[in-house]
Amino acid sequence: MSGNAGPLAGLLVADFSRILAGPYATMLLADLGADVVKVEGRAGDDTRSWRPPVRDDESTYFLGINRGKRSIALDLREADDVAAARELARRADVVIENLRPGGMDRFGLGYDSVSATNPGVIYASISGFGTGAGRDVPGYDLMVQAMSGLMSLTGDPDGSPYRAGISVFDVMAGNHATIGILAALHHRDATGAGQHVEVNLLSSALTGLVNHSSAWVAGGTVPYRMGNAHPSVFPYEPMPTADDDLIVAAGNDAQFRKLCDVLGIPEIAQDERFARNADRTQRREELRPILVERLKSAGAVEWFDRLTAAGVPSGPIQTIDGGFAMAERFGLDPVVTVGEGERAVPTTRHPIRLSATPAVYRLPPPRLDEHGDEVREWLRENES
Repeated sequence: MSGNAGPLAGLLVADFSRILAGPYATMLLADLGADVVKVEGRAGDDTRSWRPPVRDDESTYFLGINRGKRSIALDLREADDVAAARELARRADVVIENLRPGGMDRFGLGYDSVSATNPGVIYASISGFGTGAGRDVPGYDLMVQAMSGLMSLTGDPDGSPYRAGISVFDVMAGNHATIGILAALHHRDATGAGQHVEVNLLSSALTGLVNHSSAWVAGGTVPYRMGNAHPSVFPYEPMPTADDDLIVAAGNDAQFRKLCDVLGIPEIAQDERFARNADRTQRREELRPILVERLKSAGAVEWFDRLTAAGVPSGPIQTIDGGFAMAERFGLDPVVTVGEGERAVPTTRHPIRLSATPAVYRLPPPRLDEHGDEVREWLRENES
């Protein structure tokens, strides 16, 4: 509909998704230059009402994952609105949806219907548990954290399972959907053929559990909760200092030797009990008090500076504001403001840096149906 900078300039994305996984994926595509039309019901995306916190009476949840998009509100129970939705899908390069499997078929907007009139379409579907026996199970991130096994790994060993502090598998599935869409677009460039991209939260979760999944699949071992400890590496956890806890992550033997040098106990790195990671991991209860005794001689920030200078991975435990401050300190410029005047909204920078075709930030998160008239007029035009 409009000229766009960015590596995906000229691509039209019809976004029928809601809440998090799909909107996160389409925001990433918008940042890369795609024209994204967000189709919402008359009540709007659920996350518009997920508050507090708010900014100018708009949900910061919604604001955080919907920049760069145009919004049109359509009631898919109304014939004219269904017709508009079908025309949008017919013209789109990418269609993305996260209704329950088969939900889009009710409106003639499923993959088979859309691809019949738009054979080059890349049609991405995100579900909770796939299109087989789990097709009718609602897919919320908290459920998947529980059912995948993640919660069994999170929390104190003798305590209750905990959810992660973010909807980690929604974000992961959104990333996987984006990867799938880009792969399918590359295939279309080579062959002219579109295809159906399917992502589900449980599969994203199982691959995202990485070493824990492999422990079971390849080793027959069921991992268990270890609090902040790592099952295969030590030291790799928070440790107390003179003031706050500090993450110490000596992931290999060389880093452990450097850690011991900074702590003033080089002999510990030469001790046959601790010289190799496998030995340190097995004898962590012997080694931890030795390290803690030295760490308690200074504060977390001082140790962070000293260990960083020596090449030992470490970091203070901070709140979100501290995380952004650290990114500023490192020159990452983590905040970008999208829009102007009263519509200016601070948002988190796109995570990928491209030297030739950087991310673009054209539009602030849209108000409900903000671009409805514009999109409807465009859909009425006689374009192929």
